[in-house]
Parts: sequence; structure tokens; C-alpha cells
Amino acid sequence: MKSFRRLVYPYLVWAGILIVLPMLIIIFYAFSDQGNSVIPVKLTLDNFVRFFSDPIFIEVLGRSLKLALITTIICILLGYPAAYIIARMKPDSQSLIVLLVTLPQLINMLVRTYAWRGILLNVDISPEIKVYIGMVYNFLPYMILQIYTSLSKMDPSLVTAAYDLGCNERLAFLKVTLPLSVPGIISGITLVFLPAVSSFFIPKLLGGGSYVLVGNLIENYFVTTGDWNFGSAISLIMALVILISMYFTRKFDYDKEAV
Repeated sequence: MKSFRRLVYPYLVWAGILIVLPMLIIIFYAFSDQGNSVIPVKLTLDNFVRFFSDPIFIEVLGRSLKLALITTIICILLGYPAAYIIARMKPDSQSLIVLLVTLPQLINMLVRTYAWRGILLNVDISPEIKVYIGMVYNFLPYMILQIYTSLSKMDPSLVTAAYDLGCNERLAFLKVTLPLSVPGIISGITLVFLPAVSSFFIPKLLGGGSYVLVGNLIENYFVTTGDWNFGSAISLIMALVILISMYFTRKFDYDKEAV
């Protein structure tokens, strides 16, 4: 067993270089300033004070959370019926439909978003609606596949037992199918909400630069203005938002499992 444990060491080194080290650099930049000729680096909280004291940045953060939340809700409303229909098909048909759902994911997300940019270029709708269309299109398959996985693993005899106990189709769905599919819904929420809240190129391409989110702020301060300190502070704030969201999502999942 010890010999197999040694095989983990290269992956730990790799994770440390690609995950831990960049995160430590972001934390360092977030809590520091450029200083001056006498003190090259100065530890400070000014970057965080600047973010939370400016109503524009708070508005952008709220807009990002709103976009991710609405995108997730739409994906659930569209993805659950689709996953339910797929799960009730014959096995051969299920494989074909799942392939069709996953096939667009083989194309790079940036390329797919550019395609939607061309489609929506001459459509007279608001930039916000265009961003929602791009978000739902790119993230909906993740929701469908996660819910489908939970539904396909469900024992059909449980629904049959519910019918035998007097439940009609609606009650059997609410009492048996829906609760058993909650893990898939939770996984789908995780795979949709977290990348949606930090997305930057979908709003940039489809919003025409008029729909700015936190991801766009981070890109701007890192790439355009070169203010890595403030950009790192925004990145750290978003990382905390994502961690808090994951905590509450997983806690809800655990509570359901306990019941």
C-alpha cells in the first residue's frame, strides 16, 4: 500500500504548482500595494475597501450573481423535463439523445459563443437577453446530464410501489422521482452556477461591451489597466463567493440525504 501511495506524490507536486502557488500569488497581490521607491511592497486592505466602497463594483457583483442565478433556474426548468423524457426512453434511444446533447460540447465554448454572436447580431433584443441566451445554451447540457444520471439510476420498482400504495402519476413524481433526483439537481446547479457567475467572454461577446460582469472586471484590471493588485482582490472576493455558494449547495444536498 505504501508503494502505491508514492504514486500520488507527482500529482501533489503538479497540483501545488498549478493550483496552490497561483492562489498564493493572488492572495499576496490582493493584500499588497505597489508601494514606492523606498518600500517596494506595502501590505494593505485598500484593494478590498476600494471594491466595497464603490457602488459601481457592488452593482457589478450583484449583476453577476443575478445572471448566474437566473441562468441556473432556466437551466433547471428546461433541463429537468428534457432529462426526465430521456430517462423514460428505451436504452438505445437514450444513448442517441445523450450523444446529441453532449455533441456540441466537443466544440470549444468560445467558438460556440462566436456562432451565437453571428446569429444574434441583427436580432433586435437587449444585450442582456443575448447574454442569457448564450449562458443557457452553453451550460444547459451540464444540467441535463446530471439530472439524467440521477434519474437513470433510480429503481423503477419504487415508482411502481408508489402506484400500488395509491399514488397517482403526479404524486408518484413528487414523492418518489423528484426527491431521488435531488443529487442530480444539486450537481447541475454546481456545474452551472459556479462557472456562470465568473464568466467573462460570453458577456463580452454577446453583450457588446455594455453588459459588464465581475469576470470582465478581473480581465480588465489584469490585461488592460495592469492593476494586478486590485484585480487579485476582485478574484479573491469571487473565490469566496464561489466557496460560500458551494458550501450552501452541498449543505442542502446533505440535508436531503439525511432526510
